[in-house]
Amino acid sequence: MAKDVNAPRRSGNAKVIALISTGHFLSHFYMLLLPPLFPILREVYGVGFTELGLALTAFSLTTGFTQAPVGFLVDRYGARGILIAGVALESVAVALIGVFPVFGALVALLVLAGLANAVYHPADYAIMNASVAKERMGRAFSIHTFAGYLGAALAPVTMLTLMNWTDWQTALVICGICGVAVAAIMALNSGVLLDATSTRDDSGGHHGKPHHSGLRLLFSLPILMGLLFFTGISMAGHGINGFSVSALHLIYEAPLVEAGVVLSAYLFAAPIGVLLGGWVADRTVHHDRFAASCFIVIAMMIFTVAAVDLSLQAIAVLFAVAGLANGLVAPSRDMMIRSVTPPGEMGKVFGFVSVGYNIGGVVAPVMFGYLLDHADPGLLFWVVGTISLATVVTVLVTGHRGRAQARPALQQT
Repeated sequence: MAKDVNAPRRSGNAKVIALISTGHFLSHFYMLLLPPLFPILREVYGVGFTELGLALTAFSLTTGFTQAPVGFLVDRYGARGILIAGVALESVAVALIGVFPVFGALVALLVLAGLANAVYHPADYAIMNASVAKERMGRAFSIHTFAGYLGAALAPVTMLTLMNWTDWQTALVICGICGVAVAAIMALNSGVLLDATSTRDDSGGHHGKPHHSGLRLLFSLPILMGLLFFTGISMAGHGINGFSVSALHLIYEAPLVEAGVVLSAYLFAAPIGVLLGGWVADRTVHHDRFAASCFIVIAMMIFTVAAVDLSLQAIAVLFAVAGLANGLVAPSRDMMIRSVTPPGEMGKVFGFVSVGYNIGGVVAPVMFGYLLDHADPGLLFWVVGTISLATVVTVLVTGHRGRAQARPALQQT
């Protein structure tokens, strides 16, 4: 029986990773399609930027509230059907935004898209855990994360390019149709997308060991630490991605374009780090120590920016190192959460800890915006560095518990 279960893993690794990563690409791609249109949508809907921002908040809040419940559904009914439905539903929602240029429709469709977006993390990680060979799991996680980064990077340029050929409504419809096509391809190849309902092979290091389940599992110490872990990553990321350009502009009176180049050094280094981090994650069992080291590097780079009067070129180098470290940590982060997750619980656990991204997305913009409005802009970098350093604690606690749970399995083998 073990042979039958493992055979699909060996033969279908590439196809599984390609299908799952394409879906994750669309998730991030759709999230950043609308912001480049805000100057146009403002006129079309007759609203201000605040209302458009609140519409995007509706998307994020919907995802945040539904991600953990969707994780329970993934573990109970299977990931592949839910994932395919989510890809199709979000794609249709995006296309319909182009069909109905009414602000009320925009908000309703973004809520629908937010619900669909909630399926990706729980379903993707459940499928990868069951479908991909253990020795390739780190690289699978890294490619999956890299695809999300790529989707976010290509969304604005894709939308602006399509608008040069047609209008914004048709551009959105085209992007939505492409997503429906991806969902159809997933459905045709769904046989390779295994999950906890299709195989009970245990590759997570919990053989024969009783474990918590349901809400008791989610509120156990290592999973709560994982939630804080993701929240810390999100808050630090929002600080750098959303406010570092403004802070550098205020501190150095630098033109926005030059400050933007500094941020670009961070953003372009991160995906490179993600791919390298997958290689590292497959070659170490000490994911927590490696991740902790990366966060210490991030903190030191950002603290240096806060403490020392540097040229923008030097800051760009420090940002590039921080971005590389931020990317390196991602696959080890996912491997740590996997190590503390019992078999059959992958969907709900990744759905729950991923809510940390949404928590950070709600708290961080308000906090960092307040700092820039009412305090020394340099304080932003001190806060980002402190959050990165504090995240080390959650990493080490999660990693320690993961190794403790793995020991009985290693002793049995």
